[in-house]
Amino acid sequence: MGVLSGLRVIEIAALGPAPFCGMLLADMGADVVLVERGGGKGGDPLSLGKHAIVNRGKRSIALDLKDAAAVDALLRLVDGADALIEGMRPGVMERLGLGPDACLARNPRLVYGRMTGWGQDGPLAQAAGHDINYIALSGALWFSGAPGAPPMAPPTLVGDLGGGALYLAMGVLAALLSARSTGVGQVVDAAIVDGTANLMNLLLSVHAAGQQPFERGRGLLDGPHWYGSYACADGLFVSVGAVEPQFNTLLFAKLGLADDPDFRDAYDPRRWPALRERLAALFATQPRAHWTALLEGSDACFAPVLTPREALAHPHLAAREVYADLDGLLQAAPAPRFSATPSATPRGVPGRGEHGAEILRGIGMDEAAIGRLLRRGPP
Repeated sequence: MGVLSGLRVIEIAALGPAPFCGMLLADMGADVVLVERGGGKGGDPLSLGKHAIVNRGKRSIALDLKDAAAVDALLRLVDGADALIEGMRPGVMERLGLGPDACLARNPRLVYGRMTGWGQDGPLAQAAGHDINYIALSGALWFSGAPGAPPMAPPTLVGDLGGGALYLAMGVLAALLSARSTGVGQVVDAAIVDGTANLMNLLLSVHAAGQQPFERGRGLLDGPHWYGSYACADGLFVSVGAVEPQFNTLLFAKLGLADDPDFRDAYDPRRWPALRERLAALFATQPRAHWTALLEGSDACFAPVLTPREALAHPHLAAREVYADLDGLLQAAPAPRFSATPSATPRGVPGRGEHGAEILRGIGMDEAAIGRLLRRGPP
């Protein structure tokens, strides 16, 4: 059930953005076959098992891809697949005999999605890295944080997921549309550094207009007192983002500052640091609930800063059922939403190899061969 119902995707197990892309496709109804190693990674904090929400709704098979029989089984799965996604370092899939040339030779319509940090080529292609490194090099991290403080961005959201998983999903779906009209598949090279640089184009537009200089604390989105987060009397936080004149005028009026001459020229960057201090002192006089009652729902562009558990119970998110506890895990619902083909409630996280026999029967493998392959398992 879902807008991608009937789509078959093979996902080679990896960390971070590739699994998240697979989750997005599974949420929208695709049949995502997750090819995992057996046994797990003992002691690896990123091996989440049944807590790996990014694996919800997928079917799992455990194969040792260093075994020729397992590689042959995977290539038989490729024969009937629409797409394959992988998140290995460049060259790893080729060494396994499962690179784009081998897979497209079996299935010329296949879309082969590749997720890396630095891309398939370039001087850094083989270097290790993580989200913070990719967004640092692309220029995205530079804008995050207060003037004079080290830049800080929400972990994984900007790079791994924003510039990585979402661009891989978009690229795979676009290539699938092309393959369905032309009969020709192709490789999608999704690099986090590319995606985060592409995300910068909106900020670069503001920069070109002279409103976001490459000087921290001087732009419309990182300097003004009317755009940022503030601590409240109870140690909790609120956010304001009143960019346009009508919105910051309303914000100041609701805060009792409408007649204060200091707040009349909201766009003079010379005044921003001092006025930020004044707003900080004001917000610190009352608890978060006070400011929420005063400002939420108005055009003052306000929201309390919530934890995900608090967000679950917030009236707006509760009305839209954005968060839910499913199988004992707090998780967000599929997005976006579709009117004619709504996504189903997400299915659970599969156990490692849970659907192995079922998947192999689907490619016509006999029971004896299935038993031999699955009993052999990975080392």
